[in-house]
Amino acid sequence: MSPAEIWWRSGSVMQRCVDGVYAPVRESRRTFANLVGDQPFETASRFVPSAPSPNFSDDQRVRLIAQADRLLEGRLSYFDLVDLSVGPQIDWNYDYSAQKHSPKTKASRIDYRDFEVAGDCKLVWEPNRHQHLVVLARAYAVSGETKYATAVLDQIDSWMAQCPFPTGMNWRSPLEFGVRIINWVWALELIKPSGLLNQLRWQTLVPTIHRHLWCLDRSYSRYSSANNHLIGEAAGAYIAARYFNGFADSDRWASRAKQILEEEIANQTHPDGGNKEQALGYHVFVLEFFMLAGLVGRNVGDEFSDAYWNYIERSFEFVAAFVEGGGNLPLYGDYDDGYVLDLGDRSNQALAMLSVAGAIFNRSDFTALAGDHNERSFWQLNPDSLATDVDASQSVIKLESKAFTDTEYYLLQSGSKHRDTADDRISVVFDCAELGMGSLAAHGHADALSLTLRAFGHDVLVDPGTYDYFTHRKWRDYFKSSRAHNTIAVDGEDQSQLLGLFLWGERAESKCLAWSPSETGGSVTGEHTGYNRLNDPVGHRRTVELDGSRGELVITDELTGKSEHRGEICFHFSEFCKLEEIRENAATILTPFGSIQLALDSCLDVKAYSGQENPIFGWVSRGYHRKVPCPTIVGQLRWTGNTTLVTRISLHRNLAKAAVPANPVRQQSLPPQGEPGIGGHDLGGMGFREVTHRGV
Repeated sequence: MSPAEIWWRSGSVMQRCVDGVYAPVRESRRTFANLVGDQPFETASRFVPSAPSPNFSDDQRVRLIAQADRLLEGRLSYFDLVDLSVGPQIDWNYDYSAQKHSPKTKASRIDYRDFEVAGDCKLVWEPNRHQHLVVLARAYAVSGETKYATAVLDQIDSWMAQCPFPTGMNWRSPLEFGVRIINWVWALELIKPSGLLNQLRWQTLVPTIHRHLWCLDRSYSRYSSANNHLIGEAAGAYIAARYFNGFADSDRWASRAKQILEEEIANQTHPDGGNKEQALGYHVFVLEFFMLAGLVGRNVGDEFSDAYWNYIERSFEFVAAFVEGGGNLPLYGDYDDGYVLDLGDRSNQALAMLSVAGAIFNRSDFTALAGDHNERSFWQLNPDSLATDVDASQSVIKLESKAFTDTEYYLLQSGSKHRDTADDRISVVFDCAELGMGSLAAHGHADALSLTLRAFGHDVLVDPGTYDYFTHRKWRDYFKSSRAHNTIAVDGEDQSQLLGLFLWGERAESKCLAWSPSETGGSVTGEHTGYNRLNDPVGHRRTVELDGSRGELVITDELTGKSEHRGEICFHFSEFCKLEEIRENAATILTPFGSIQLALDSCLDVKAYSGQENPIFGWVSRGYHRKVPCPTIVGQLRWTGNTTLVTRISLHRNLAKAAVPANPVRQQSLPPQGEPGIGGHDLGGMGFREVTHRGV
């Protein structure tokens, strides 16, 4: 930390201590009359659509009502907890996964990262974001049944009773205030026609609403913490201050929050549209905050700048480039299921947000990619905004190789997809990016020169995801490690030095050396400096070449060094792939579209893993606290001096021989997973055991 950050953090600690002493006295004076006066409480008009578009389908209505009815039965679903029964009333200070109560002491004194103290803070915070209240409110909007609106207010009442300011985990993180108050805004707006929000009800709600805004305005993250947290805090403050505009400080709060959002969209976004945290899940997360705030400003006559909207459009272009190759985002960097509003689009939030962006920016390419993932646009836009001259079902998605030279991601691509013809898309993402943003690089992974591969609309080589932050340290370390990615680890070390859950020391610096796109893919070359810190420095240069017309991918790795070194080149296949055999360093993998031939360099000793814990190998996580086995093939070598490895991947499309399940687009669709032992899974009949073959 810089001296300025140390000074700021010291002052923040003192401020929280003072708040802990004087807040109860101050809060007792913040009554409705003190904050608002004796006038009826009003909220902004023209804020969000009060009912869905007439285009809202019967199937969407049925799904929504079924989801809301489960909530009325006291059943929540988040992370690995599916249809969790919480009884007649939620315990808002409880980790239902670990079955552990979080402290109810002064919030500033709680070490939320200590599992023994607080449980897994994410498992405590997630239901307290109150995203499920918007589901109930949407159900009221489409059905008119007051029971859903009543449930919204009953849950807010129980939350206020169990979480008095400033005690407990739910007053610990300003980001959580921001997400929660946004969901209150949408839920309360949607249930306003019920008539339940009378003056008496507002008198109970307004003091707690004011506390959220007051806390946000004085608790903005700064310095090394000024990442997605600051964006979420400012978006929450702006949206709530513009909606609850009857407070004396509402305009000041909104103006300050808007200024932060205008600054941070520039500070945290590369010119090519990529988010600087180098985590695609967080890219979508912060983009939702930016878009929601921008639309609110537009609706209330407080328009954001053209530069702000230009950044948002470029950020959506970035998303579009990554989803067009297979329908979902690769899992580069941390991914913890983060989202802001549940507007019926949890199956694929990136595509759903593209449907909104298509209407905002009049971009038919966004609308075409979104396809049927359009429920968000029904809830977020006025019906007149939904008109489009694009028939998404008939559109053609044609892939082209693309270079994001600021973010340093390179896409080698070929082929196209049409509704009535075969899908021959092939997409390779090559990571030549920096580790992460700022002094912490908190959400980056040690994945320099790694790649992912999607073919014919299916995942083939995958980034493994994240799985955990706080509960299982060994799993947190593994999913961030170099050997968990499709790259090379040297001497058992990660490319960058891992110092903590969200902290890195010496970092690999990557750069692109050559970029040569073509109609059938092309080639890209990069190198990194991560192993220069070894006593005998090792260099790693990788060239990736795609010939989509032949379905061939060639990976050439050049390693340097003077002394003897050990290396592991790793290939992590999708959980929807199945290893059929390995023979003389050639592996056959069955996929939903046919088969793959993986030819590894003859100097390697080859091993295959799936769902193994000692050592950890062969896992993919598509959601927080969810993981399943996947085939992982590892080539091991020892070398002295310089050496070159050549790997060839051949894709054979043969639908008649597809022997594994189709690859779903949703990232939340996997069933909950426990903590299996070695050999504890048999996914799709894989029955994996460790297999070793020595190269010839």
